[in-house]
Amino acid sequence: MSRVIKAGFLGAGDIADLHAAGLQDCPQAELGGIFDIDNAKAADKAQQYGCRAYSSCEAMLADPEIDAVFVLTPLEDHHDGTVLALEAGKHVLVEKPAAVNIDQIRNMQKVASASNKVCMPVHNYLYEDSVTRTRELLDTGRLGDLVAIYVLYNIHHPEHVAARYPGVIRQILTHHSYITLHLGGLPRRVMAMASTINDGSVDQENLAMALLELEGGALAHLQASFAADDHTADNWTFAIKVVGTKGSTRFSHADWVQNAPAAVHSHTYSAYHYSIGNTARFFIERCLIAGESPLSGLDDAINSQRIIEAIENSIESGQAISL
Repeated sequence: MSRVIKAGFLGAGDIADLHAAGLQDCPQAELGGIFDIDNAKAADKAQQYGCRAYSSCEAMLADPEIDAVFVLTPLEDHHDGTVLALEAGKHVLVEKPAAVNIDQIRNMQKVASASNKVCMPVHNYLYEDSVTRTRELLDTGRLGDLVAIYVLYNIHHPEHVAARYPGVIRQILTHHSYITLHLGGLPRRVMAMASTINDGSVDQENLAMALLELEGGALAHLQASFAADDHTADNWTFAIKVVGTKGSTRFSHADWVQNAPAAVHSHTYSAYHYSIGNTARFFIERCLIAGESPLSGLDDAINSQRIIEAIENSIESGQAISL
């Protein structure tokens, strides 16, 4: 594919703004149109982006000018939207988590293979330069043997916002799980705990921690909280730390923070949109045009979901879960 890739958005939520900005920075891509079940929202976004608002999902998928579909809907609609787009002959970039369960992801993988189309999950932190360098340092042995991975997240979410999400395990630890997979591989065992600390209006867990035993004996500590901020000097707003026998690395949102009292999040990672932009450009330029594989594909989405389900099973059973 040597011409400009024209993309269509399935979903007009807040994440669409970040993907649209990513496409604007990609000279080989163009946003052709958008569909959302809220037609008014789709029309507003289409005017903002300077593209077409489709009256139905079917109309967008039938448009021969649309080469790829960005599935930006709520989680429960990821599978159906992805399958419909693949069956219509479109490449797909699907937001995380890729689907509700492993069977859905496997079906998406099967349909992608049958249609000979790319289906790439938005595992956007892997396209952060710091994470890319960390992987290279591990691969070249400059960090020595892997000892520990820490992925930490502490950003308070008001209850009315937290209520929109499935909980920190699905919403946040999904990021943590694919990061751990990318840097340390599939864990052997998982042990986890979770709780809810808020004003009583939200039932979903807003605090979770998991300990993972990796191959070779390294351990990973994954933590996520909507319950409170961390305002310490070396805060854990969001941090990835990798420790090896010969060295260590750190990536932190604390290096790029906005404090905007009117915003939903009390801390805003001001460079977050770059990771989404990098992901979108990799999908367009490296996968669709150059024919390369994603840094993280549906096999990784399946393994990430295995970790998430092991975390949930551990919490329910109070036991360590083997993968």
